[in-house]
Amino acid sequence: MIEARDLSVRFDTALAVDRVSFALGADETLGVVGESGSGKSTLLRVVAGLHRDWSGSLIVDGEPQQRRRFGRAVQMVFQDPYGSLHPRHTVDRALSEPLGIHRMAGAEARIDATLRAVGLLAAHRFRYPHQLSGGQRQRVAIARALILEPRLLLLDEPTSALDAAAQAEILSLLVELRRARRFSLLLVSHDLGAVAALCERVAVMQQGRFVETLPVAALRSGAALHPYTQALVAASRGYRRALVPAASARLS
Repeated sequence: MIEARDLSVRFDTALAVDRVSFALGADETLGVVGESGSGKSTLLRVVAGLHRDWSGSLIVDGEPQQRRRFGRAVQMVFQDPYGSLHPRHTVDRALSEPLGIHRMAGAEARIDATLRAVGLLAAHRFRYPHQLSGGQRQRVAIARALILEPRLLLLDEPTSALDAAAQAEILSLLVELRRARRFSLLLVSHDLGAVAALCERVAVMQQGRFVETLPVAALRSGAALHPYTQALVAASRGYRRALVPAASARLS
């Protein structure tokens, strides 16, 4: 689904992405982690075709990215579900518009089925974004991406704008959806817990470069070799210890 070689992005004199190479096959999952400013979101936007000024080689779904047209096969879920949804469009319009653009038949059945798949009710269909909770808005954003039946789903910090309870719900939803639909997935996040829940491999990004790529199982077992990866793991453990009691109290 993705083959990147020596991918670089420069902003003025700074390299945001510095000669990154990686591959993602059909039905595979990869998480890219790193602190803010490491270049991970820029990398994702290049793969999505939202950033055109880059160098290197990038093949997405069998086509050079420079020649790809926006289509059904690759869809993206953004970090902020409120900002990515039109405030004056209902959920129904958000889901029916991509179907109309791609001339997909059976809009009514597809919308109903997709709403059920992401855990929303028929009553949510004609609501506006401001009438939904943050978790519900992110479910709509996921539904909008999945209604086109993509082969590759790109996720940009999909839970970072949500509270702890909504984060857990969205992660569980994504795990179930991928198990049912078997799409490839590329996730960028600063949250190692989210990556461990969704991905089989993780690439650690620092200052625009991949410093280490390893299976998530190796990350869990403490087998990371690079000092930066080890520091991220240590920081994540401390954060999770502080977060879990608050989340448990919220859910009880």
